[in-house]
Amino acid sequence: MKKTISIVGLFFSCAVFAQDRPKVLGVAHMAVYVKNLAKTRQFYEEMLGFGEPFTLPNKDKSGTRIVFIKVNDKQYFEIFNEKDRGEGQLNHISFYVDSADRAYAFFKAHGIEVMGDTGQVGKGQTGNKNFNVKDPDGHIVEIVEYQPDSWTAREAGKFMPSTRISDHIMHVGVLVGDLDKSMAFYHGLLGFTEFWRGSGSPKSLSWVNMKVPEGDDYLEFMLYNKIPEPDGRGTKNHASLTILDADKALEEIKRRAAKIGYTREIVIQTGVNRKRQINLYDPDGTRIELMEPNTVDGKPAPSSAAPPPHPTAN
Repeated sequence: MKKTISIVGLFFSCAVFAQDRPKVLGVAHMAVYVKNLAKTRQFYEEMLGFGEPFTLPNKDKSGTRIVFIKVNDKQYFEIFNEKDRGEGQLNHISFYVDSADRAYAFFKAHGIEVMGDTGQVGKGQTGNKNFNVKDPDGHIVEIVEYQPDSWTAREAGKFMPSTRISDHIMHVGVLVGDLDKSMAFYHGLLGFTEFWRGSGSPKSLSWVNMKVPEGDDYLEFMLYNKIPEPDGRGTKNHASLTILDADKALEEIKRRAAKIGYTREIVIQTGVNRKRQINLYDPDGTRIELMEPNTVDGKPAPSSAAPPPHPTAN
């Protein structure tokens, strides 16, 4: 009989789970589907200034399937040059851990299905150990352990040009329908820690920020009353890049935008979290948020006490 876990059981078993829990060290990458690879490369490489260390071909070798856009030695964007699954632009999110084998055993022990399970952790085409699970909202979550003989290790210190608008993915955000289930998975099971809640309206909670247990990166729950249509999910399913000075970033981004024909409005805004940010969108509508790490006055933004929304079916 397949072992399952209850939401209540997860919350009250944290101390037991922690004994075997793998160390989740940070955000590894966000992977998105794109329709026009040339335009997408322009956005990530010419406008955001990132390097492209390697690509992976289609199975029939007819062209490029995945492009890797490097942010730093441990963080990437993965660009999937193929048709999406009908669920919007997001392919998956990924976190890196100290031991993929221990993470695999941990998930299996607590009744979490490993996608395409072969009975052991394999290596991806980049040479890193990895496997996939699904969170309560069906988002694919890749667990990766970087290997010393992998492509990423061989390219350490390379493909990080001075043109990079940022050198760090601060967080990734994904749509979350049932806050309790997501808290059970990410906090109760994996040990992520909530540190801030925000609301666009006092009537309903909008965001919950969850920090990885052994690092400073975080996952942002993007709550909703009604899930957006697939083509409109790119604003919610997003990545946030750290910038130190929004004014300097704005000036540089506007200059680069003119060169590649980017026509969306580019402005500095102050979010509910009281941090200055610039919202950009890749050619398929995936939002890339450039955000300063500190609030405008150095004081923390208060958390919202608004109740979570109760999503309705489309």
